[in-house]
Amino acid sequence: MKLYSHTQLIRCTLICVAAAILLTAAICINISKKKTAGNAAVAEAEIVQTSDVSDSQPVQEVNANSFDSSFLEQNPASVVPVANGANGSVSYTQEEAQNINVYSLCNEAVVNINTQVTAYDWFLQPYVQEGGSGSGSIIDKRGYILTNVHVIQDASKIYVSLFDGTQYEAEVVGTDLDSDLAVIKFTPPAGMELKTIAFGASKSLKVGQRVIAIGNPFGLERTMTTGIVSGLGRPIQNSNNRIIRDMVQTDAAINPGNSGGPLLDTSGKMIGINTMIQSSSGSSAGVGFAVPSETAVRVVADLIKYGKVQRGTIDATIIQLSRRIAQYAGLDITNGVLISEVKKGGNAEAAGLKGGTEAAYYGSRRDIIYIGGDVITQIDDIAVSSLADYYSALESKRAGDVVTVVVRRNRKNVILKIKLVES
Repeated sequence: MKLYSHTQLIRCTLICVAAAILLTAAICINISKKKTAGNAAVAEAEIVQTSDVSDSQPVQEVNANSFDSSFLEQNPASVVPVANGANGSVSYTQEEAQNINVYSLCNEAVVNINTQVTAYDWFLQPYVQEGGSGSGSIIDKRGYILTNVHVIQDASKIYVSLFDGTQYEAEVVGTDLDSDLAVIKFTPPAGMELKTIAFGASKSLKVGQRVIAIGNPFGLERTMTTGIVSGLGRPIQNSNNRIIRDMVQTDAAINPGNSGGPLLDTSGKMIGINTMIQSSSGSSAGVGFAVPSETAVRVVADLIKYGKVQRGTIDATIIQLSRRIAQYAGLDITNGVLISEVKKGGNAEAAGLKGGTEAAYYGSRRDIIYIGGDVITQIDDIAVSSLADYYSALESKRAGDVVTVVVRRNRKNVILKIKLVES
């Protein structure tokens, strides 16, 4: 067996590596030459083919004005025109033109609303953190903005951002839980001309009518979506445990951040205020709801003038009827609102409404109610099974209005006419 020195082993290894490199380089050069030859052959074939066409059929210059459209007529889906107006300008369908016009008219009157809220740490020390965000519509050149209550609820500070990026601090003018509508206001600088959105007539809406929503979904400012009126007169319970009647249902995409923004008709009039969606994921599922403009007009007028909505109410103390109360009181119904007390000398007492006579603990045993009184089951044409129904039935009523009230008394229905008082 022949032995090799360390130096000889190193020298042999280097020689083998060098040989491998040279062999690899030779193979690459050979492949490159073959590829070049192949490309040259293809190019030659193309030249020959072009030459053949030229010899038998001369190539003509294509003029755009004399272009034969028969191919497009036979193959309408093969080409999509991007400009078909005069002088090459872009033309739009009627629907596109309406969308563009509405956005141009209204987008500068839609604001982005952001809030700050007060929170507490482990040591009960207060600190400020970011709250929610939503949308709003400028409805008055003095800086009045219409939005939802839940957009600004519990806010310690409210900021509105305009279309040009400027931001202003706003204050609450008034809120109304029964309709989930709120009015806030900022002071525009001297000389600033604000764009506003006018109210339309929601009562004239038809299912199938096209509508447009503008808002700030996920913080994307002044985003426009389109859809149709999917339904009318929807009674929907909101996050404040109030039932809002006559809601406008739409399939226009409404997402978090759209709340408080306008739902518009094709003339740019606000026919609803986007308020909530029905979704299993929290994002748009094509089922959105807007407070009708008819409700908003009435609510806004009171909020600006009084800071609250002046509604009519029954001058009595009412309690939500439950199964436990019904069993204890020996009632034959479990739904409705129980009359605990009636104001002495008031309209309800004069109309014959009766309160309870037997005291009982209620809730945490710190409150006392009186059982044995009437149970309201209907106001006008609206069935009342809960407090939410009760407030909803009186939402559009004023002090002085007379309502027809059905009460359950001694296992019989009794009909009363009650004149409402100011709430």
